[in-house]
Amino acid sequence: MIPDLEHLRRAYAETSQATQVTPLLESPALARETGAARVFVKPESLQWAGSFKVRGAYWRLKQLSTEDAGRGVVAYSSGNFAQGLAAGGQALGIPVTIVMPIDAPAAKREATASYGATVVLTNHGERAREEVAAERSRQIAAEQGLILLHPFDDPEIVAGQGGAGLEALDQLAGRKAKADLLFCPIGGGGLIGGVALAFHYISPETALYGVEPEGFNGMGQSLAQGEIVTVPLGVPSICDGLMARRPGVAPFAAAQAAGVRGLSVSDASVRRAMKFAFEKLKLVLEPSGAASLAALLAGPVDVAGKTVLVVASGGNVSLQDFQRHIENA
Repeated sequence: MIPDLEHLRRAYAETSQATQVTPLLESPALARETGAARVFVKPESLQWAGSFKVRGAYWRLKQLSTEDAGRGVVAYSSGNFAQGLAAGGQALGIPVTIVMPIDAPAAKREATASYGATVVLTNHGERAREEVAAERSRQIAAEQGLILLHPFDDPEIVAGQGGAGLEALDQLAGRKAKADLLFCPIGGGGLIGGVALAFHYISPETALYGVEPEGFNGMGQSLAQGEIVTVPLGVPSICDGLMARRPGVAPFAAAQAAGVRGLSVSDASVRRAMKFAFEKLKLVLEPSGAASLAALLAGPVDVAGKTVLVVASGGNVSLQDFQRHIENA
């Protein structure tokens, strides 16, 4: 259930052949703003398909047998895993079907289709959108004989996402730096699971914080209670990629083993973080991708005199939506 360090390294060795190394940016502006000694940002928004998701998606696809790869896969996603899986499928010649909520951002739907994936939309009404999309993906798998993949609750997805952590650790070492604290977004938990394990194995002194939108802090509550819990369906967040109501079993096990602590951020703080990233870091981040930066800037954790690493997970946002969020910051 919990990938070991060798597992993470094996996955990274494979996925690094199909992904690009995203930079590690040091920001004196963030250090001044927060009182930290040094602040580094890992912009996975600059990864292929606009987010970290391609790391885990590509590794998971590589684990398919030749027969299963020929049948094709189906998964549900609000956008970033959809694009990562579609991009990986295109690179490996594996047919991909993605089930997306009808209210997923149009830019993400269009980008997913541009990688050759078949996109199926679901209307969830008053129900939790991930539940409806998950049901439809299971139906399609049964009807069409496709291999059903989960967007985050899979040890192999966790292992693949861990490449972002291994890469950041190598980059920090190259800058003669070691992170005292790490902030990373949480949706279902695949990214925090993999990144947290990488730091747990190699830099156990680093304090690990997972960041979720207010009202969707299923991982944070689960970690606090020591077991997986589901939060009630609440008001939607602008962080559309982080609106999971409960963490996956595999990501929760990884995050718990690594000692992750949960934080929650408001939509207002996320908008401010998007604006800061654009003006000071010259980065375009989607709301979900700016959640970890929002937690750092909001100040719930004292970072004075510390070295901080922020994982900015994605940048898949339309110009219209980006402008609207920035104007409302």
